Amino acid sequence: MKRVVILGLILALVSACCGRSEFKSSFVTLTDAVPDAILEIRYFGTYNFVGERIDGYLQPTALLTKEAADSLRAVSDDVRALGYRLKIYDAYRPQRAVDHFVRWAADVPDTLMKAYFYPDLDKSVLFQQEYIMEKSGHTRGSTVDLTLFDMATEKELDMGGTFDWFGPESHPDFCGDPDSGLYNPVPSPAGRLITEEQFRNRLILRHAMLRHGFKPLDSEWWHFTLKKEPFPETYFDVPVKQLQRCK
Repeated sequence: MKRVVILGLILALVSACCGRSEFKSSFVTLTDAVPDAILEIRYFGTYNFVGERIDGYLQPTALLTKEAADSLRAVSDDVRALGYRLKIYDAYRPQRAVDHFVRWAADVPDTLMKAYFYPDLDKSVLFQQEYIMEKSGHTRGSTVDLTLFDMATEKELDMGGTFDWFGPESHPDFCGDPDSGLYNPVPSPAGRLITEEQFRNRLILRHAMLRHGFKPLDSEWWHFTLKKEPFPETYFDVPVKQLQRCK
């Protein structure tokens, strides 16, 4: 009986390792592809809309499919020529992290970080308005949340709003048309605006991402997905940590 149990444990370990072979052969550590990218992985820390480290973030690193990482390297080369570096907030996100978001959103009284990320909203509307969903494109591995870092000022480029702000101020078409580039300062229901400079800063990032095969999201200026993503229907749940191959 003991030999059977030991054999079962060995087989389980082999299966767990090799069962992730597709992930490990298809994903890379983002900074291996884009060495000068700056990482501020918000869900590894506590400064995020939940206010605690999110399930599945074991190390403050970022993973992407090889295809998305290669395209992001081209984006990085473009913006470096303009005096910027890429700053990454999130990339691949395991399903267990999305599940954590769902549990948090269902706990309506927990509003620890409301003042920082959703001051104009009642938490009860987060599902209805699709700020929180049960599935995320990030879990397919070819989506990235990012901004630009200005090498001259040594600060983030001013985008007029913070990453993961829940509100219309985060929409790419807030105060302007991102396709034509025309600035149109119409305030949000809360009376907020961004300046023309902030609007145009968002366009620098957007245009660089679109030039290299990414598509935007209509509710978040920082969110982009590779158009030709290799896993359009696969939602992974491998934790975020430095990749190691099975021996």
